[in-house]
Amino acid sequence: MNRRTFAFALLQPLFAAAVFAALATPASAADDLARIQHDKVLRVAIPTDFPPYGFVDSSMKPQGLDVAMAEYVAQQLHVKAELVPATSSNRIPYLQSGKVELVISTLGKTADREKVIDFSHAYSPFFLAVYGPASMGLHDPAELAGKSIAVTRGSVEDIQLSKVAPASTQIQRFGDNASTISAFVSGQVQLVATGVSVATTMIQNNPALHAQLKFVLKDSPNFIGMAKGQPALLARVNAIVDHAKADGELDKLSEHWLGRPAGNLPQ
Repeated sequence: MNRRTFAFALLQPLFAAAVFAALATPASAADDLARIQHDKVLRVAIPTDFPPYGFVDSSMKPQGLDVAMAEYVAQQLHVKAELVPATSSNRIPYLQSGKVELVISTLGKTADREKVIDFSHAYSPFFLAVYGPASMGLHDPAELAGKSIAVTRGSVEDIQLSKVAPASTQIQRFGDNASTISAFVSGQVQLVATGVSVATTMIQNNPALHAQLKFVLKDSPNFIGMAKGQPALLARVNAIVDHAKADGELDKLSEHWLGRPAGNLPQ
């Protein structure tokens, strides 16, 4: 064996290890902010069945607070917003698989979610509650015992409801918000756990139900989600959110879509 052959033999294991490490590196380890700026495109997961945060108008165009926020962030980055419709159950997988760089979809911050994704500072208000007919006396979670209630699978309200509902509560989980609300409106269940915006629209569209808020499950402001390992993107998005908060843009968006200012949002 000559010196060149011997040297190559020594390097082969190192080369193989390097190739394996490169292949094993997750797509999210790349610099998402650099790619966004290079391609001039920001891919954002948004809701389309959650008015007034995200819905489709008569011309099939996405509208709502989250859509407006996605476009605002893209504008501040000087790139085009590519809006990707998502549900509560697939929006985080979209981040993890690299299908989107951001989730702006009424995303609440939880300890479990913080293990797998990162969150920006809060950009809009939100709270979750249990709603039911005015004729039903219901004031706290203990009174859910033996009652049926609809909730969207994988949502923050699903997590909170599961924590406080007695074992005898009949929790029926649905794949999206439209199905959840439909179950309550049609009488399939007695109660529904959802966000204030969805409940408001439901009550307005179905006055004969005489539905009302029973008790709050959680105050849960909305945050922008992104993949782990993206410090540059996280810092840039936080700077955009903070600027929008300071100059009144967040209050303006909230006033337009929710009828009230954003108020004092957490970081």
